[in-house]
Amino acid sequence: MSHAILDPTGRATATDAVSLSGLAPRRADLRGARVGLLDNTKHNAMLFLTEVGRLLVSEHGAADVSIVETKASFSVPVGDDIVSRYREACDVVITGVGDCGSCSAAAVADGINFERAGIPAAVVLTDAFLTTGRTMARVQGAPDYEWITTEHPMAVLDPEQVKSRARMLLPEVVGSLVGSGR
Repeated sequence: MSHAILDPTGRATATDAVSLSGLAPRRADLRGARVGLLDNTKHNAMLFLTEVGRLLVSEHGAADVSIVETKASFSVPVGDDIVSRYREACDVVITGVGDCGSCSAAAVADGINFERAGIPAAVVLTDAFLTTGRTMARVQGAPDYEWITTEHPMAVLDPEQVKSRARMLLPEVVGSLVGSGR
């Protein structure tokens, strides 16, 4: 029987860190891709994700938005059951919007979980929570994990501003899902 000593602070040590150099393989483009959206329950997140999904279909040839789910809790990373559903139903996933401390940390963990399962993931966080995101990436053993950053806050925007933000971030979303990755 082996025993592990866990760091109660949640910090990954150099010996614990596992490189995420094995990001999920990227497609050359999004033509024909099935897009998954994972809403973290934060205000405006679903509107933002839905608009990004619509733009990926209309402008980048994605086949459709094939799966849309809302997390039970914005502060808890997705479990294996959700990752498995997405693995079956989509080729790429977009999640967010990390617009608070715990939801930003969970969004980064979600992206890493999808990547480790072989699904390219685009994670969106607001700029007020970069330290939170970076800390979670380290805890997950992927200190170099990258996400898309947007101006804080997202929750107070009106619907047209949210759609404008989706349009503005679309090139970064596409860039994180295709090509050689990040």
